Amino acid sequence: MMEDSAADILIIGGGLVGQTLALALAAHDISALVVERDDPRTHLASGFDGRASAIASASARMLRALGLADLLDRQGCPIDRIEVAEGLNPEIIRFDADPGGGGGGAAEPLGIMVENRDLRRALLARVEQTPLVRMVAPAAIVQLDRGPSHVTAKLADGRKLAAALAVAADGRRSSTRNEAGIRLAHWSYPAAAIVSMLAHGRPHDGVALELFYPSGPFALLPMRDLADGRHRSALVWTVARPMADALVRLSLRAFAAEVAKRLGGRLGAIEAIAPAVAWPLTFHHAERYSAHRLVLAGDAAHGIHPIAGQGLNLGFRDVAALTQVLADGARTGLDLGDPALARRYERWRRADNSLTAFATDSLARLFALPGKPVEAVRRLGLALVERTPAAKRIFASIARGTAGDLPPLLRGELG
Repeated sequence: MMEDSAADILIIGGGLVGQTLALALAAHDISALVVERDDPRTHLASGFDGRASAIASASARMLRALGLADLLDRQGCPIDRIEVAEGLNPEIIRFDADPGGGGGGAAEPLGIMVENRDLRRALLARVEQTPLVRMVAPAAIVQLDRGPSHVTAKLADGRKLAAALAVAADGRRSSTRNEAGIRLAHWSYPAAAIVSMLAHGRPHDGVALELFYPSGPFALLPMRDLADGRHRSALVWTVARPMADALVRLSLRAFAAEVAKRLGGRLGAIEAIAPAVAWPLTFHHAERYSAHRLVLAGDAAHGIHPIAGQGLNLGFRDVAALTQVLADGARTGLDLGDPALARRYERWRRADNSLTAFATDSLARLFALPGKPVEAVRRLGLALVERTPAAKRIFASIARGTAGDLPPLLRGELG
């Protein structure tokens, strides 16, 4: 059978993880076809997605190695400190930037806040400039055959694509994963995340706030100032679903007033500059990350509570590990669809993904427990962590994404 296009790897899904994986593979001389159902340029429209992401410092090292330093430096906002508290209680855990983590004595931030739209634009520009990557979009796969020697994808328009291995990076509802018969552990939380963008009178000073209220975690994340000089932060506020429905129906002014109550005047006058949008919260984790000539990456493999902002970073860590495994396989002449490579990738990533999923789920459930006695215990726990340097170092390394066995890309190296 003749194929219209062929590459080493077929990536199904051209979102943030799929495009980053393609660039990482290309940096290691591995070619990729990226199939995306939608035209990626529609995702750059101002009204498409108002979300922003906290790029952990290890993920930021990888993006810099892949040529996206300009995005991080010009459009990103460093997170120099994270403060965690039980509401407005004065007992606060503070996590500060690593004084020497950036090399040459320069401080490395805990993370960098970037608008998703800006990240998509920068990734797409790099993809279009990279000869070893071809974006096939808009396009729908109507049939995926995972044969003994290669994978063949038939598109709705009749074209055929071939590769040694397919990577499902097509999100939480991955049809590729489902058609491969890979089951999920999954559940829904009785809550939703309210996402918006705020302007405020006082500067945030690079501080990310995570305040825990009986209604749910309230996170305010520092963003670059607006062009007119107003200070700006991204909001991720977890509340029960009935409350979420009520909040998104408020006017911008009324919504800003509700936000201001939770901040106790810390950032001065608050203005909502984007409509509040509610996102249902769910958890899922695939029972396995591979099938014959198929591996899962990003949200196709796992989806967690946003309480610590680690969802996209887990996907980026998948990218770094999978790239290293495939690059090592290519150097030794292995078939990139060899199941031994898939097993190595899964062993590398499952422990980190499972631990992070367990930690975020446990935190979400712990801080959802009602009652004054429980609040008192949580405050005591926060105070103990603040006074225990070893515990703070562990939590900070998790926030940075620097814990565990790091692939070279997460150290900022191409390997």
